[in-house]
Formats: sequence, structure tokens, C-alpha cells
Amino acid sequence: MYYIYILTNRENTVCYIGATNNLERRVFEHKEKLVEGFTKKYGLAKLVYFEETPDVLSAIEREKQIKKYRREKKDRLIERINSNWLDL
Repeated sequence: MYYIYILTNRENTVCYIGATNNLERRVFEHKEKLVEGFTKKYGLAKLVYFEETPDVLSAIEREKQIKKYRREKKDRLIERINSNWLDL
């Protein structure tokens, strides 16, 4: 399985969209700040959304699609499954 996910910070002010074949490992890497770059710089360690697909190409395409969304649309996507923005 492949996963498309959204991370945010404590204040829910910044979102990061990613894709992986191992969601548990990847979120752990973000939480432990093992990943250099955007997520470490902005403290993005709260998993607020994910979806899964069996196909890697579908995962990549969906990740690109969500990245193009305006912030309001990303918020609505998250709130459909996680209305309180809890750390999943």
C-alpha cells in the first residue's frame, strides 16, 4: 500500500503533503526530526490526514493534486475525516 499524508504543526498553520509506502516509519522520521528540510524547519510532526492506494503512480498523482489545492480546500479535506485536527 501507498499513503498520501498531511502533516501540520501544533498551531495548524502550515501543511506538508507527502507520499510513502510506510506511513508509520515516515511519520516517526518526521516526529523525531530525522528528515532535513521543510518539515523539520517548521516543526511539522502532527499527522492530521492520510489516505491509501495500492498503486504508486496513483499515490504520486494524488500527492501532486493535493499540493495544488488552495489552503481552504486542504482544510476541508482534513476536516472531512478529522474535524478536530487531532494527531492521528
